[in-house]
Amino acid sequence: MPNITHPSPTVDADLVAKFTALADVMSLSCVVSDALDRAGTMRHDMKPKGADRKIIGTAVTVKLAAGDIVDCLDVFNITKPGDVIVIDAFGETETSIWGGLMSGLAKNAGVVGAVIDGSCRDTDEAKFLDFPVTAKASGPRQAHTAISGRREPLHINVPITCGGILVNPGDLVVADEIGVAVVPQADMASVYERVRTIADNEAAMRELILEGKTFEDLLAKFGRI
Repeated sequence: MPNITHPSPTVDADLVAKFTALADVMSLSCVVSDALDRAGTMRHDMKPKGADRKIIGTAVTVKLAAGDIVDCLDVFNITKPGDVIVIDAFGETETSIWGGLMSGLAKNAGVVGAVIDGSCRDTDEAKFLDFPVTAKASGPRQAHTAISGRREPLHINVPITCGGILVNPGDLVVADEIGVAVVPQADMASVYERVRTIADNEAAMRELILEGKTFEDLLAKFGRI
């Protein structure tokens, strides 16, 4: 079966830049999840395996074949700076789809991170390269391509399931040490406004707590904690 690659959708670069500027917001994945009313939140086991920094960017999706985990090198024919490679590896934990060389190639292409519903390896190399990878698992067993030489079947820029949620090409991906939240492309503008409001309110509450204010004070001022 040949590989299938669809073009990446056009995204609002200014809006993506606004989300990227939120990198210093504490617990950003939580804030985005709250702004989405808890929708678009990946499973709890999707955790950082590479560099210790946030991933914020637009999704280029990869769908693999269940039980046939092959290298997804063709994705680099379509990625552009600011993209996040999001891989549906069917939650496979024993065969790794991503390694250190992939991290190096991705960094050279301007990709800002990888999110993998499956396994990665060479996590020390990802940290050395300062490249963030979030995955369900990590382990040394390499992909089938190393044995067979095949790099197909592979579908790029199609709707996928990753971490238990639907991810479409062009969606906004936010990942940090806590987890992963995904904003549908069509909702990015409205979600950004809610994220900004929640983040500002939480920063203000944090300062009031440091000043010794009680939860009653916070409820009276903000209506929530």
